[in-house]
Amino acid sequence: MRLRFLVPAMLAASLLAGCNPTYNWREHTSQEGRYKILFPAKPATFTRAVDLDGLRVEMTMTAAEVDGATFAVGAATAPDAARARAALPAMRLALLRNIGAGAEAAPAPVARDGLRVQATGAANGKPMRLHGRFEARGERFYQVIVLGPANATPPEQVDQFLSSFAPL
Repeated sequence: MRLRFLVPAMLAASLLAGCNPTYNWREHTSQEGRYKILFPAKPATFTRAVDLDGLRVEMTMTAAEVDGATFAVGAATAPDAARARAALPAMRLALLRNIGAGAEAAPAPVARDGLRVQATGAANGKPMRLHGRFEARGERFYQVIVLGPANATPPEQVDQFLSSFAPL
């Protein structure tokens, strides 16, 4: 008699456990940064001053972490569109330096005012993989990245994040 109730209860518990996905995608809209994107977990936002090859700006970063990988969007405003475009390679280079990646990661163009990058490096002695998209729209510029342990983030999750980015 007891087994008759235990089996359905265990089955229900296992089904409910399957409803807690590692990647819990949700749409995030930044009114300040003027973009929308899908994050794989609840993101947090902070702002800090950065120097991009002599261009000092306040960059707002919104990021979420899943299994040691960081999914992040950085947004900032330059004095003009030309300086916003010039900030893209500077952001790319700064990220490559952070993981000790070399020039092997040649940028691939994205539309008219953007770059993409994929690179492998190391942080704290551990192999890391960077996937990034850098884009300028007028005076605004963005970095959209996934950075984490090498081979830890499935390519379809990286693609979903990077391709979901849309400036408003």
